[in-house]
Amino acid sequence: MFKLPRKTLINIVLVSCAVFLISHSLSCFKNSTHKIFKPQLSFISLLKHELEGIIFYHRNMIKAEELGVQIEILRSKLFDLREIYQENSRLKNLLGFKQKSTLRFIPARVIGRSMDSWSSNVIIDKGKSSGIKSGMVVMNYRGLIGRITESTDSVSKILLINDPSQGISSIVQRSRQEGLISGTLGVNLIMRYLPFDAQITVGDIIVTSELSRLFPKGLLIGRVINVESEFSGLNRYAIVRPAVDLANIEEVLVIIP
Repeated sequence: MFKLPRKTLINIVLVSCAVFLISHSLSCFKNSTHKIFKPQLSFISLLKHELEGIIFYHRNMIKAEELGVQIEILRSKLFDLREIYQENSRLKNLLGFKQKSTLRFIPARVIGRSMDSWSSNVIIDKGKSSGIKSGMVVMNYRGLIGRITESTDSVSKILLINDPSQGISSIVQRSRQEGLISGTLGVNLIMRYLPFDAQITVGDIIVTSELSRLFPKGLLIGRVINVESEFSGLNRYAIVRPAVDLANIEEVLVIIP
């Protein structure tokens, strides 16, 4: 069995004791030093934390502003894309209607609206130079809109069907009951001169009659939403919701006679 020399063994024991004493002394020194400088170290740590907070806050604020600008840009692009999509959808519907219809049309855009509270007119961007004349009927793929009352070389005025001065010979599509549609300057129309026993009810579709001198037969006007009796009790009248949202017209089709 191998045995260390006595002298070597003593040296190992002495070195081990020296290492233990040095380590213990350093540990005590470290603890005492930490206790002495603990307040200063805490202040430095707090100061470092606050400085980092200020730096990060400023950096995050700049990033937030940059992200805010990017969000507004994206919102603007999204709005533009939505407008383009809606316009394309309307034009697609107009084109589809135009291709299926036996009528001939001149397409136009609405560029203005009358500010007169006693009438209901819109201005379109086509006039005599495009073949549009006074008296022409205007519609879109949803239904009847009105007729041209004035025309210059470049623009024309449309009198909408909800104008009180407008009178349109009309008929109930289901029962063939005749009546006269007039405007109210509001959302709805009134179908007048209906006999008390008229075959008309809520939901009926109203179209232009062949008796009309101004409008082609069979153009969709709207749908009945209510039927009431006249004050005299001898006649009835119907409230008709136009097929076209007359307050939000953007593109139209002018019928070529």
